[in-house]
Amino acid sequence: MCPKKTNRDIGLLGEQIAADHLTMLGYKILERNWRYSRSEIDIIAMYQNILVFAEVKTRSYDFFGTPETFVSSQKELLIHEAASVYMDQIHHDWEFRFDIIAIILNKNDAHTLEHFIDVF
Repeated sequence: MCPKKTNRDIGLLGEQIAADHLTMLGYKILERNWRYSRSEIDIIAMYQNILVFAEVKTRSYDFFGTPETFVSSQKELLIHEAASVYMDQIHHDWEFRFDIIAIILNKNDAHTLEHFIDVF
């Protein structure tokens, strides 16, 4: 019998699935789990000439709502703050956006993935 996955295990698996998805689409992953103060940006990537800050939400089911609905306005503010600091550090002065990647893992490790582009 397989041990039950913890929330941390589910989150890490979701972030790997999201990074693989972005890489397959031609994104260059610059950072994973980049932290500033109380905030963490799951994935920072470059797509063409756009700097992309991606929040990854992974759930085992969507009974209580789809994963993307769990990105609160407080979380958005924290991501914006951290993104500003990151852009200052790399002297970024071109286009950027914020994406959400929502993943639902099934029991057999299959998954569904939705990539919401430029959401906040």
